[in-house]
Amino acid sequence: MDHMLSNAALLPVSAAAAAAMIATALAMVLVPGPNMIYLLSRSIAQGRRAGLVSLGGTALGFVCYMLLANLGLAVVLVAVPWLFIGLKAAGALYLAHLAWRAFRPGRRDPFELRGAPRHSAVRLFRMGLTTNLLNPKSAIMYLTLIPQYVDPARGHALLQGVTLGALQILVSVAVNALIVLAAGSLAPRLAARPAWETWQRRITGSLLGAGALLLAREIPARAHG
Repeated sequence: MDHMLSNAALLPVSAAAAAAMIATALAMVLVPGPNMIYLLSRSIAQGRRAGLVSLGGTALGFVCYMLLANLGLAVVLVAVPWLFIGLKAAGALYLAHLAWRAFRPGRRDPFELRGAPRHSAVRLFRMGLTTNLLNPKSAIMYLTLIPQYVDPARGHALLQGVTLGALQILVSVAVNALIVLAAGSLAPRLAARPAWETWQRRITGSLLGAGALLLAREIPARAHG
């Protein structure tokens, strides 16, 4: 028993802190946001593989912001409001651009169901990463959430923060992967019915447009905050 307690004391975070972070992360990931909406649009447009590759890019974005937050660099987004607002605006414009491309007929683009180019996986990954990096709310989330579960008495605050952030990322990736797999099942049905391609593009564009609105609606409040 004493041996088990001594091993538990060596863990970066307590079991209670880990459980609290997992529960919080689960509650947050189930609320639709720009990342989820983007992944849904990719999965519906090109299938499960495209959605999972995009999810890989999104996950890397989480890792970047989590490390920045734990190193204290993300505080700049709080200290310099115009930088936060600028990144919000860039993210909204980026998703709006993707929505416009989805609605625009008569040209090949990443949203087409047929004939994806060989470099599409790289492009999908890059777009998933860009979408997440242009949502600075991720950095603010880590900057405000992780300290709630860091125990100064255990020491190694940076290691605790990285561990807690990793738990959040694992939960987010797992839940979004399930969503991608479910949404991706629609792609073959759409591809088998050419008449549905118009609706596929409308669904994709609408989801991306909704993601842009989720970001854009927060900009005025932040600017006047």
